[in-house]
Amino acid sequence: MRTGPFLLQAYGNLPHIMLKIYVMLQTLQDIWKSKDLRSRILFTIGVLILIRFVAHIPLPQIDKTQLANFLGQSQNQIFGVLSLFTGGSLSKLSIDLMGVGPYITASIVVQLLTKAIPSWDAISKEGTAGREKLNQYTRYLTIPMAFIQGYGTLALLRSQNILVGLGTLDIVKILVIITAATIFVMWLGELISERGIGNGISMIIALGIISGLPQQITNTANTLQSGNYLNIILVIALLLATLIVVVFMNDAERKVPITYARRAIGSGSAVDSYLPIKVNTAGVVPIIFALSFLTFPAVIARFLTAAKSQAIVSFANHMTLLLNNQLFYGIAYFILVFVFTFFYTYFIFQPEQIAENLQQQGSFIPGVRPGNETIKFLKFIITRLTVIGAIFLAVIAVLPNIIQNAINVTTLTLGGTSILIVISVIIETSRQFNSLMIMHRYDNI
Repeated sequence: MRTGPFLLQAYGNLPHIMLKIYVMLQTLQDIWKSKDLRSRILFTIGVLILIRFVAHIPLPQIDKTQLANFLGQSQNQIFGVLSLFTGGSLSKLSIDLMGVGPYITASIVVQLLTKAIPSWDAISKEGTAGREKLNQYTRYLTIPMAFIQGYGTLALLRSQNILVGLGTLDIVKILVIITAATIFVMWLGELISERGIGNGISMIIALGIISGLPQQITNTANTLQSGNYLNIILVIALLLATLIVVVFMNDAERKVPITYARRAIGSGSAVDSYLPIKVNTAGVVPIIFALSFLTFPAVIARFLTAAKSQAIVSFANHMTLLLNNQLFYGIAYFILVFVFTFFYTYFIFQPEQIAENLQQQGSFIPGVRPGNETIKFLKFIITRLTVIGAIFLAVIAVLPNIIQNAINVTTLTLGGTSILIVISVIIETSRQFNSLMIMHRYDNI
């Protein structure tokens, strides 16, 4: 098979761009010839189309004017961001109202409980069977999470007169429908991971973010039609800068040198390697935690505005005004993301376990004693890296606020968090795709 470097050597007299185009076309031809790759790609595309179809089936008796006022206004920014994470299902009030949010929440809870419950921690160390068992626990936990989140969302929407004319039985029916839709979408996401390409849940979130881009770009372009080209240039520059930084930070890591001691027959030798520690070890989980902490009081306050007690209504109104304050929201969001980055990094990064594994393998960090000295060294390294990662995530989280305040445009909710998710999904999917391509070419040798 003449691909890649072989083509460049065989047709070196052609222009470089033409060679790249030829290689790309040859790669696409190889993909189409491979039954496995073709089936995986078509299956992934088909399932994603089905998910987007489900996301456009609306709930009954929606007051679209009230919904637009509730989600579209700049002071309700938290719910605008949540709508973005649900792939626009929240803004459309579709039967897929919650998206894969309950599944993500359940998976985070299971991760936390795995470290807190010794028996679950033992299960996580059983390899593939243990991971599958924990995944099953996550699926079970998704059901009550979906009911709780669904009930809270429906109660909030009723209190804001968005869902009108619905009785108790209607609410129960809708709650069952949106919970079933969440489980169905979760199942489709796992099917993509199993039979398609990429991580299905991550791809669903990324697709939802991308699907909202055309409308956001259109609204922003209409807002900036006054001829203020400086704002347009500023928006493009900020987004490009964010894109570059996110790509760089996504793969940024500290390579800690590791030496593996070996004893050969009659002589000794050492094999050197390294331990990669990512700068952004926590990923986007701290942002999800921070959003949950900011959203919960906002939902409760909105719900309490319909209470009969004037004191409760007054407290709810003050809480809503406080959370709608751009400065308070930005500072609180920044601090929460920063703190949760440290919390989650220390939770998933275990220096004691890494030091023990190194010692059992007969390896060590040059210049550092095995045991407690290695643990202290790893803690020192991860603390310094987490400071950089926490600042990065916190800035990324509040970037939409910075852009909106800088150019006074509220229509562009696409921020660093969305870019971070999309880029992470693209990189992860491309790596899996390249692995499948290598396997395909190896099988055809």
